[in-house]
Amino acid sequence: MKNKRSILGLLGLATRARKIALGEGIIIQKISSSNQNLLVFLANDAGKNFTKKINDKAKFYNHTVIADFSSEELSQAIGNKNRKAVLVIDKGFIDKLIELYNS
Repeated sequence: MKNKRSILGLLGLATRARKIALGEGIIIQKISSSNQNLLVFLANDAGKNFTKKINDKAKFYNHTVIADFSSEELSQAIGNKNRKAVLVIDKGFIDKLIELYNS
């Protein structure tokens, strides 16, 4: 993926702008209650149960999941240790991240 650094950099910017959610319970709550399209970054090395839970919720509520990054890459991008999932909640950041991912 040629835009990997750009995506991770923009994810870091979204973190500094406080436009992300972290933590399994908070992510599942926001996925279930949001009426706008959300974007979930899921670590490709996350556990099977966690991955299934997030994927099932996101699919049911029609949210986008990207699972092409390791937990180390996600953690480094957002400046937090040992993060397996990051939820982007701002439409502007979501649109740009999806655009970068698809190009």
